[in-house]
Amino acid sequence: MRFTGENARRSSNLLLSLALSAVLVLAGTTAANAWLFGPGCFLTHEKGDWLAGDFHQHTLYTDGSTTFDFVMSKNNEFGLDWWANSEHGGERNRNGNGDFWDQLNPPVDILGSYEESGGHQEMWRWQSLRDFVFPDILAARAAYPDKRIFSGLEWYVPGHEHCSVAVVGEDATAISAFAYLFDNSLEDVTKTIMDDPRMAAYGDLSVQTKRNGHYDFVQGASSVDYTEKEPPAQHADAVAACAWMQQQYVAGSIDNAWIIFAHIERDGAWTAEDGGGYNIEHFRDFNNAAPDICFGFEGAPGHQVNHWRGFGNEVDTATGESKDFGGTYGGVGYYTAEVGGLWDALLGEGRHWFNFANSDYHAHWTAGGDDFYPGEYQKTWVYAVDADHDGKYSLNEIADGLRSGNAYFVHGDLINYLNFEAESYDGKASMGNDLVIDGSSRFSRGVVLTIRFKSPKTNNNGDTPIVDHIDLIGGEITGKISPRDSNYTKATNDTTKVIARFTAADWTRTRSGYYEIKYRVGNLHKDMYFRLRGTNFPVGTAYETDSEGNPLPDYLATTNLGLDGADEAWADLWFYSSPIFVYVD
Repeated sequence: MRFTGENARRSSNLLLSLALSAVLVLAGTTAANAWLFGPGCFLTHEKGDWLAGDFHQHTLYTDGSTTFDFVMSKNNEFGLDWWANSEHGGERNRNGNGDFWDQLNPPVDILGSYEESGGHQEMWRWQSLRDFVFPDILAARAAYPDKRIFSGLEWYVPGHEHCSVAVVGEDATAISAFAYLFDNSLEDVTKTIMDDPRMAAYGDLSVQTKRNGHYDFVQGASSVDYTEKEPPAQHADAVAACAWMQQQYVAGSIDNAWIIFAHIERDGAWTAEDGGGYNIEHFRDFNNAAPDICFGFEGAPGHQVNHWRGFGNEVDTATGESKDFGGTYGGVGYYTAEVGGLWDALLGEGRHWFNFANSDYHAHWTAGGDDFYPGEYQKTWVYAVDADHDGKYSLNEIADGLRSGNAYFVHGDLINYLNFEAESYDGKASMGNDLVIDGSSRFSRGVVLTIRFKSPKTNNNGDTPIVDHIDLIGGEITGKISPRDSNYTKATNDTTKVIARFTAADWTRTRSGYYEIKYRVGNLHKDMYFRLRGTNFPVGTAYETDSEGNPLPDYLATTNLGLDGADEAWADLWFYSSPIFVYVD
């Protein structure tokens, strides 16, 4: 909820505010469903629920090792409320059961340019997404009617690493068109996609396919793609793809969508010569082009059971250290783990740019893979609002919740509930939202932050997770940076720091079993954002946390403690919240 303009100006009359609060209490209104909006009125905060999900996972449709139905069942088994089938673009030679397309009985019509692998004809993902995966998703929705399952794609981004895309619509034609136009590994030039009249809703697809000039894709340990265009031109194509999806959303040709960038540090820093991963200017470009669609990244990668907890394509064999920003830090990428780093630089602009975690499931670690099942270890929790008051949560309401930023991610169920709010005499804001306070009033310059959390009795490893401490991290907001400004490529926020640290001595247990912390930030004169991180490790734990409580590179625990794979993941648990933005008017 953003409070701006005249609606953001609050009375500094303390007695009136207290009187209004009393009226709300007498009316039976609670803080869970009503917020003060200003003198004489209040704004209803609609009822919702916290829902757990995962939007990056793979089946036999691409390079997963298990069937589509099996993966759907694991999402359900591990308690997820929503998930997306989001796997690679390009082309593949088999369906979700592992059957070769050219051996199906009855046979199917494989459209587009002829490609084969392993002696079998491949089907382009634009066709399989539309004509086969989506019907499987519909069947899964029927099998799990209380769950919400999205149609997704792991996009091969021109000039960059991969990205999770999902589209909400009555069919999969929009995501099919997106894959056809913009996926960097799709080489179909026949334009047979135009034979389906439904595709006309998404513009002229008869233009030359492969705007990124793709001519030879090699999928290997590194995701850098090979094209006729130089990386800066490929990046421009990626920005155009994001703008295209934003256009579809604004025009109403799709109900909803997101483009969330995946394992963002895995290919290292991006260079104009070789392309690669992502630098901060790329996220700024994407968010500028599609603010309703490109609103975050995967700060905690999947593959948490592998030797590097998600990263490590290039490793120093002498030390075991990943060359990609040092690998992960407490299972989280460098862009998220570094206080005052890239994520904080984006937040310091006031960008609503949020952080998520996923399984990236391909094969379970007990079956020769390096993954947990979806929901088994990492979860993204989102607060979904029942906007239509029908007593359930739709795909749109979940997507809107992710866009709102009222979300957090967690490892190993260290917590299974988090509510983080900022409140002043001017109003209240939850994660992802803006609170505007009256800087001219001595009553309004103080903000009370409330943290309420809970941990389960046991997690999926049979452990009892215990939060050792929670860090409150904050930094100044200085406004969006122009692409013409030299600071557009600056990936640090020098004002960000750990403002406070809370341990069990600082929180109280409520009657309902939640732990609660209240912390006052007084006399605010500058715009600021606040976010949280928490862990089960004390400050200064050897090879796990430093003297400031920051997570250390995960290869240190592997090298020095002998902890590896699932053992290291279950031992080292963290959660990260979305930010709250506070503006002084």
